[in-house]
This record gives sequence, structure tokens and C-alpha cells, in this order.
Amino acid sequence: MTAANGTSVSIQDLSLNFGAVTVLETLNLDVANGEFIVLLGPSGCGKSTLLNCIAGLLDVSEGRIFIKGKNVTWEEPKDRGIGMVFQSYALYPQMTVEKNLSFGLRVAGTPKDEIAKRIARAAEILQIEPLLQRKPAALSGGQRQRVAIGRALVRDVDVFLFDEPLSNLDAKLRAELRVEIKLLHRKLQNTMIYVTHDQIEAMTLADRIAVMKGGVIQQLDAPQTIYNRPVNRFVAGFLGSPAMNFIDGQVSAGTAFKTGDVSIPLDRYAFDAAGNGGGPCVFGIRPEHVAFGEAANTMPFATDAAVEIVEPMGSDTLVWTKLGGHNFSFRVEAEKTLRNGEPIRIGFDPARASLFDSQSGNRM
Repeated sequence: MTAANGTSVSIQDLSLNFGAVTVLETLNLDVANGEFIVLLGPSGCGKSTLLNCIAGLLDVSEGRIFIKGKNVTWEEPKDRGIGMVFQSYALYPQMTVEKNLSFGLRVAGTPKDEIAKRIARAAEILQIEPLLQRKPAALSGGQRQRVAIGRALVRDVDVFLFDEPLSNLDAKLRAELRVEIKLLHRKLQNTMIYVTHDQIEAMTLADRIAVMKGGVIQQLDAPQTIYNRPVNRFVAGFLGSPAMNFIDGQVSAGTAFKTGDVSIPLDRYAFDAAGNGGGPCVFGIRPEHVAFGEAANTMPFATDAAVEIVEPMGSDTLVWTKLGGHNFSFRVEAEKTLRNGEPIRIGFDPARASLFDSQSGNRM
């Protein structure tokens, strides 16, 4: 059996157990040729473990892995047609950048002229030509990570695997290298599978994001779809900074959400097919989808509130208030001046909200 046409990596019914502990559970994932997939989730969710299974660094308990239509489940890492970039750089300190880049090729017996050609190409793409004769100790963190990416690049493979490659860098360098990785993907058009716990990296880099929890993919979709229509409360809470507002309450026969003395009409909300009955639920709305002041009165739902806390965040300001007795935040332009205790008007369109069943956590 081969992977489906146009599929670069196919993971079928993959499980991994360490003794009695299940780390990955009956996991399925198809990655298209040239696609940039991000595995996103908190520490311990199984994302790096899944990447290591694809790379051949861990033996799976059940299931199969195909790369370019070939069953590589039990192949050695070097025979899988993958290049891997680790969080820790993993450079040889005693070797120059050039020797680090060429090491794997020399071991594989690649001809010298071919090695030179590949190194020149990788160095040009990553803009590390001036660094080729330096040793890792003489490089910055960002330069070391470029070399680590270059070492994967010279292998001239179909699939690149990245395991949290930017997590050791400061925020400014992370942002710069994030852009470079995106440009690199656009230039090479290779399949890339990228592990991170950083939602900004995931949103900016991915064609599709696989959000993971407890060894299971919770949702696999385009970044904006996951952001705007999360399938469950976990996904909704994991993506978004500042986080989505969550309010406990009741849905009355699909017509309104009620919490405390507040009733929010749901006639504009698109219920999932099986989720429009009554019962306890959680109402979610993102802070940037909340209007305030005069703009609030143009919304399908509006109510009076009072400012409790003001948090300046540079480009904008996060304001905290109460809605139906629950803490509730919204964003305003940085130029707006609000004072603690000031009465305000807030509103939003319930069509942009998310409702989750209180028991299952699934989207209603």
C-alpha cells in the first residue's frame, strides 16, 4: 500500500506506548507535497514524540508511516529522506561551519564536488557564506540555528522536520528567524513539519495546524479556521493572546445564552448540527471581537459595564470588566484613555462567538 496521490507524509493509526503509558493514540495525519504543517500543543502533548516517530528516532507500537509513498515504519533515520533540525542546534564544536555542513555528506560518501555545490547553495540561501570558516563558539544563537538548518538543507531531501528550533532564542531573533523559515519554505517548496508550543509561530508559519492534547490531534485545519471556529474549549483556550473570554451559563432551547442577569441572543449564532439544544454551556468570545463606546450600540448585543483594570500592552490596551458576574476583557486602541471605575458600554456580535458544551467541552 502506498500513500495517497500528492501526499508527502502519511501517518496511519499510529500509537506509541511506554509501558502502560500511552503517548500517542491511533493517530492519523496526511501531509501534502510542499505543505507546511505545524504540530502545536502544550508540553507533554506528544508533538515532539510524533516528530521523532516520523524521523525514525522512536519505534512505534502500532501503525505505519509512509514518506513519498514508501513504508518507512521500520527504516533507519538516514534512509527516510528526511532532514531534521533540533532545538539544541547539535553542532560539532571542534568543526568549522563548513565541516559541520558537510559531515553527513562525507560520511555518506558523497563526491567532493557535489558536497561543495550543496554547501554553496545552502550558505547562499541562509546567508551564512561569511561564517563558513568559523567554529560554533564564535557564532550567535541565531547564526548557530541557521547552520543547523543548513545541515538539514544540504541533505537535499523531500521532507524537513523542525523540533522547536527557535525556542532557545530571544524574542527579537525568534521573530527574524520565523520570517526566514517562511521565506525558505516559499523558496524550496519542500514539505515541512514543525513542532512548537508557540501559537504565534504556528499561526504565522503554517498552511495547516494540528493542535494536540494527550497524544491526540484535537483539530487539524487552516490557522484562521482554528482561530475562528475552534472545535472544543481546549483549542479555543490554547490559541489567542490575550485569551478568549469564557463565561459559564445556560442555553435555553437554542434561542439565548443566559448568565447571571445577562441574556445574549443566539439567533445569529451558527450551531453545529447536533448542538442547538438547551443545557449548561460555556460562552466564548475573543477580546478583539468586543466593541466599546458608541460602536457597541451598533452590535446585536450591548450592555453597560464598568472598567475594573486597564493593562497597556503597547500597540493596544486590554481592559477588564465584568459580564454577568464573570471577568471579561476587551481590546481598545492604545490612544484610548480609560480609568478604573469608569462606566462604559460594551457589545459584540454573537455570530463571532463560540459555544461549548459544559460536560464534553465540544463546540455546540
